[in-house]
Amino acid sequence: MKNSKIKQLAKEKGIKLWQVAEVYGISDGNFSRLLRRELPKEKEEKILSIINYLNKEKEQKVC
Repeated sequence: MKNSKIKQLAKEKGIKLWQVAEVYGISDGNFSRLLRRELPKEKEEKILSIINYLNKEKEQKVC
C-alpha cells in the first residue's frame, strides 16, 4: 500500500487524514489524491511531523 507509514501512524494516533490535510494546507480530497502515489521522503517526513504535532495537541486537550 502506498504511503502506508503515514496511514498507519495516523490510525495509531487517532488522527483523521482530513485533519492532517488541513494543517498541510490542502483540501482533504487533494490530500487523498496526493497519497495515491508514493511521496518523496521530504514530503513524507513533513506529513509525519504534522501527525505527531496533532497528536501532541490532542493529548494536551485531554489533560
